[in-house]
Amino acid sequence: MFITPAYAQTGAQAVGAGDIIMQFFPIVLLIVIFWFFIFRPQQKRAKEHQNMLANVRRGDTIVTTGGIVGKVAKVIEDGDLEVEIAQGVKVKVVKTMIADVRSKPEPVNDNAK
Repeated sequence: MFITPAYAQTGAQAVGAGDIIMQFFPIVLLIVIFWFFIFRPQQKRAKEHQNMLANVRRGDTIVTTGGIVGKVAKVIEDGDLEVEIAQGVKVKVVKTMIADVRSKPEPVNDNAK
């Protein structure tokens, strides 16, 4: 009584070259979007960070990834820095743990009146 008739379906059609391209187009589009919005900016940021670390000099004010602000007292060749975080308090910091290098403070000129 409640049985509906089954209709015959057409057989599987041959997939043409255009159909294959259209099937992979969304995947290729996602790869391009990820490249321009995620991977490329991340590579640029990493390159800038490496350049910043290579140019750390004595007297620079740095901020570590832990949030400690200090002044570079000595650059050690094996990738370490000696940082003065308070007057007379020096700590050894690994160069890769520097989050930011702030500019050197300008000397105050009292003669400019």
